[in-house]
Amino acid sequence: MAAIEDKQQALSGTATCNWRADEIIKSLEFRKEYATRPNVIPAEEMPWERSPDGLIKHLIHRNMNTPELCVEAYMLFLKEGERSGKHRHMWEELAFVVEGEGYDLHWDMMFDCQDKFIWEWDAEPKKFTWKQGDYIYVPPYTNHQSFAAKDSRIIVMSNRIIKDMGFDWHDQLENAPGF
Repeated sequence: MAAIEDKQQALSGTATCNWRADEIIKSLEFRKEYATRPNVIPAEEMPWERSPDGLIKHLIHRNMNTPELCVEAYMLFLKEGERSGKHRHMWEELAFVVEGEGYDLHWDMMFDCQDKFIWEWDAEPKKFTWKQGDYIYVPPYTNHQSFAAKDSRIIVMSNRIIKDMGFDWHDQLENAPGF
């Protein structure tokens, strides 16, 4: 395409908008509102949830309207003999065992891309035992589930940014008992 033809294409059309100007206004409004968000959330204001993964207490979540915009965290409470729900998601997950002991089962994802995407998971899970003070890493899109051998409290953390980038893929494969 010759330069003059390219210029004609670049100058074509009549649609107009105010997107950039609107973004600037929204940014100013957001910063004013953001400055009012609490830096401390008292424990009694952290909400409980009987979730598909079991009993959790949210430490930080987008719905709590705090200044934290990247991380979500909750405490998972499992009684001796209980298990969490089984699920997978596109983001990594980190967990810290505050108290208790048990194990995780992880079914790793096997991905292949030839003429189409192939998503499969290991038929047999890997077992990872954990106890108080241990840290657990869950890779992206790994099927996983926790089992408590003793009463346990686990802080589970994930990166909210991945969700906001369009990868909010969460598959609940099995609910925790009682949900």
